[in-house]
Amino acid sequence: MTVQAVVFDIGNVLIEWQPERFYDARIGEARRREMFASIDLHGINDDVDRGGNFRDLIYAAAEKHHEWRAEVRMWHDNWIDMAAPAIPQSVRILRNLRAKSIPVFALSNFGIQTFEIAEKAYPFLIDFDRRYISGHMGVIKPDVEIYQQLEADCGVDPTGLLFADDRIDNINAAAARGWQTHLFETPQGWADCLIAKGLLTSEQAQ
Repeated sequence: MTVQAVVFDIGNVLIEWQPERFYDARIGEARRREMFASIDLHGINDDVDRGGNFRDLIYAAAEKHHEWRAEVRMWHDNWIDMAAPAIPQSVRILRNLRAKSIPVFALSNFGIQTFEIAEKAYPFLIDFDRRYISGHMGVIKPDVEIYQQLEADCGVDPTGLLFADDRIDNINAAAARGWQTHLFETPQGWADCLIAKGLLTSEQAQ
């Protein structure tokens, strides 16, 4: 099947997203495990990604859990340190696809305010032809509606979309709609996929 557009997830595809690593370095693995067992920070972050106010949601959780107040606030106050660093080979791949006039889209679970922060830190996030950011769409992957919204807006047949994401549930939801998919595990694996599809040469994918 001919690829008409390449769709990138952002977290752990173009930018590392490792809250656990951040907290392990700040408070130690044992305390981080205890906190994450007590507070569903990833679940709260899902609400941010659905369009909820970033500061309000995180600070409300901090006030609800006084014993972890300072640590929970770090999720807001030090967010960019969790969403780091960029993945250089993936960024080069994005830019080289664009240089070849291959349409590139972003489809990412991201809050409205957190995406604004990320844009300032990572200028390559403006390089997409189209950006589908969950906070603005009001729905997150792997809900079928987010894929439907992308399809309706971009006008590309689902079979012409090639989607890279690091989560198998997101990949399975796209595949169920006929999208071509790649489970992102390493940037070289993504590069190999694009080479195999004839979209980039080995040199362009490095």
